[in-house]
Amino acid sequence: MSSSGGDPRRPERIQRYVAPTAVLNANGERKDVPGEDLTPDYMNVLGMIFSMCALMLRIKWCSWIAVYCSCISFANTKYNDDTKQIMSSFMLSISAVVMSYLQNPSPMPLPFSS
Repeated sequence: MSSSGGDPRRPERIQRYVAPTAVLNANGERKDVPGEDLTPDYMNVLGMIFSMCALMLRIKWCSWIAVYCSCISFANTKYNDDTKQIMSSFMLSISAVVMSYLQNPSPMPLPFSS
């Protein structure tokens, strides 16, 4: 650093960083940004599909995959996302596991071994 010069920074040139996920449209709703991570949403939908398959078709491995997808969805959510939908998906997957073992308490055979 040189002791003869003043502060080289220019405060009039400072631009505050705005995160791309914080962009709002005119109505105040969050706008989809191309770089936004949609993994929690996909895992939430997959968890619900596997939960419904487990409940209706009585397939135990579908219920365990639903629990796995729900855990991934819950772990990857952001603080400001809708927690009601994620928790309802999680509870649906847990109920699929409980109901599949209440209907048939025998251990689950592996799906590819017969």
